[in-house]
Amino acid sequence: MKTLKTKIKFYKILNSFVMFSLVATFIYVTIELILAPATLNEALPNQRLKSDYVLIMFQCLLGILAMFLPAFIEKRIHIDIPSFMLIMYTLFLYAAIYLGEVRNFYNIIPYWDTILHTFSGVMLGALGFSVVNILNKSERVPINLSPLFVAAFALCFAVTMGVLWEIYEYAVDGILSTNMQRFNTADGNPLIGRKAVEDTMKDLIVDTIGAFFMTIIGYISLKYKKGWIDRFMLRYKDRKIIDDNKEIVFTK
Repeated sequence: MKTLKTKIKFYKILNSFVMFSLVATFIYVTIELILAPATLNEALPNQRLKSDYVLIMFQCLLGILAMFLPAFIEKRIHIDIPSFMLIMYTLFLYAAIYLGEVRNFYNIIPYWDTILHTFSGVMLGALGFSVVNILNKSERVPINLSPLFVAAFALCFAVTMGVLWEIYEYAVDGILSTNMQRFNTADGNPLIGRKAVEDTMKDLIVDTIGAFFMTIIGYISLKYKKGWIDRFMLRYKDRKIIDDNKEIVFTK
């Protein structure tokens, strides 16, 4: 119990810190957007353009909305999210948006994008197991599936989410003239042939590797009842009937 309270307290502090970082960055970037040039100055090759600041603003806005998503799920859908998953989710948002985009870790730190995509594959694989678990326990969808099928679904779910993210990057690059898919060099020259799709394919490959790793762990956990996957699992909250009118509330 003490460990759980410590995790919850840490999550609240972490959540506040990340939220402050994103909101402060959004305000700062809004100001910088007004002053930023629209085209690249050859004398200042590392200078950020208006399109770069628009992307950062958009990513920060998505990050702020994503910060409210766990609370929405818990309150409206009555799903209990483990504190471990909440902490990992918040750290991922901070690493991907603030460190990656704002602090430019994607260009400064080698393989930063690869590490995050692998990590997201692992987390999405765990989420895939949770989706099946939630459906399996739902009264509206009475199903009972084998560990192999659950693992296969989790893998497909995670890979599909990775594909949807690449579609999102492709769409944003087209609309905002950004370079999320790294089809241009740092100085704006377009890549040709396999080089142009190398970043996208690498992201999809490491997404799949991360998801496959979690799938193997989850399968062994379910097949041999090891309990390894339990700390990742989202579940319906416990239900209690509280009055004569059969009103149902959800409690942790």
